[in-house]
Amino acid sequence: MIKILVAEDDKDLNKLVCTYLTASGYAPTACHDGAQAIQEFENGEYSLVLSDVMMPRADGFTLAERVRENDKRVPVIFMTALSDKPSKQLGFKLGVDDYLVKPFDLDELIMRVAAVLRRAGIEESREINIGNFRMNKDEHTAYVDGEELPLTVREFDLLFKFLSYPKKTFTRSQLMAEFWDFDSSATSRTVDVYMAKLREKTSRCTGFEIVTVHGLGYKAVLK
Repeated sequence: MIKILVAEDDKDLNKLVCTYLTASGYAPTACHDGAQAIQEFENGEYSLVLSDVMMPRADGFTLAERVRENDKRVPVIFMTALSDKPSKQLGFKLGVDDYLVKPFDLDELIMRVAAVLRRAGIEESREINIGNFRMNKDEHTAYVDGEELPLTVREFDLLFKFLSYPKKTFTRSQLMAEFWDFDSSATSRTVDVYMAKLREKTSRCTGFEIVTVHGLGYKAVLK
């Protein structure tokens, strides 16, 4: 699911925007000030940022600048009452992709989000094809050379995560939090055991390999 960061200090508007995004099939995360949004973006994986301009602790311009420093591909849409030309010029200079002037129509917001994501080439993938390997998220199946690969549910979800973000390193703690939900019996060794099994099961795949990033965790590398 496409994850969207929503930075807006008006809690009622933030909640309304998140509700509309959820109803449209997106996964929004709400932040109520700029500093919180910067921290959330740097610690997460987001496909789009929706941001107010005038926020406490850090404004939307600062947030847009930090987003661009971390990832030049992720689109940014400003939701703002500032419609003056200098504000827009500064926003576009920082790499903002679109503006919505308050008050705005929420249906228009959803259309703008979809349009910006299409232009950025970010669409939710339900199937991954790499070399002789294919996996389908809806069917929860994976194949190597047309032969079904026996994966547990957790192995499938881990592999889909890695291949959705090739070259991105995931720490053991990140993986434990997402896929073991802080299960008290799970340890970093548990993650290592799963990764060893995944390496063994995907050893015949020609398009990628799972590598260890020493001292950090794991990532998928395309060949």
